[in-house]
Amino acid sequence: MKKPTWTTFPHPDKAFSYAGAALKRNWERLHRGDCEPFPENAAAQDAWRAYHAGDFAKAVDIGLNGGSSGINAANKATMIHANYLEDDEDVRLQLFQDICERCVALQDAEPKNANAWYIHAYALGRYSQGISIVKALAQGLGGKIKHSLDQTLKLQHRHADANIALGTWHAEIIDKVGSMVGGLTYGAKKDTAEKHFRAALELNPDSSIARTEYANGLVLLFGRSRAKDVDRLREEAASCTAADAMERLDLEAALEEAD
Repeated sequence: MKKPTWTTFPHPDKAFSYAGAALKRNWERLHRGDCEPFPENAAAQDAWRAYHAGDFAKAVDIGLNGGSSGINAANKATMIHANYLEDDEDVRLQLFQDICERCVALQDAEPKNANAWYIHAYALGRYSQGISIVKALAQGLGGKIKHSLDQTLKLQHRHADANIALGTWHAEIIDKVGSMVGGLTYGAKKDTAEKHFRAALELNPDSSIARTEYANGLVLLFGRSRAKDVDRLREEAASCTAADAMERLDLEAALEEAD
């Protein structure tokens, strides 16, 4: 198996460096999407600093030895690198599998760690997209993703990113198997998808990715019949302001879709 080469974050910005007390001061804004509690562990803090600055390799190196929050930082750094910066599809899929394994271990050790469940769902979702949603459903991955997202929201009801992921889950299943089969077999519903997308925006109104995924979800659910809403959401996504490396990568993706 080819090992990942950690691609340098292509948009370095001093504004994404949260040295010293700046990390805690900006924590609520930086973690409005995932509701990660501020860690008292210094290693975990450094892992999150590296993550927010876009030094994903450093975040992994420090985070894996930085307690549970450090592991969350390492896993999130890996997932964002794999999603946006890794070009080799086999390596991407392996990275998502690695994240899933670490998340399952963390779930066993700390079952009330909301992001151990959310990051698991995210990584499994991206893995599913990589092998195709149809194959993933045949392997029973759809149910595992839904379970982890439900657990996330049970533990942290203000988790905006889990709401985004659940909206996407409903939309992708309906897109692949249709409304009737999607509803009867998986419990996927169009109105539930939109409910989750709207909840994500209410919880994290500055989020570019919430708007991008909402727009993409509307395309999957309604085709061109909601084109005005899709275009509006994509324009809004492209006009958001990034607070860290992940948000900058989200924004760059939004700018490409808005063109």
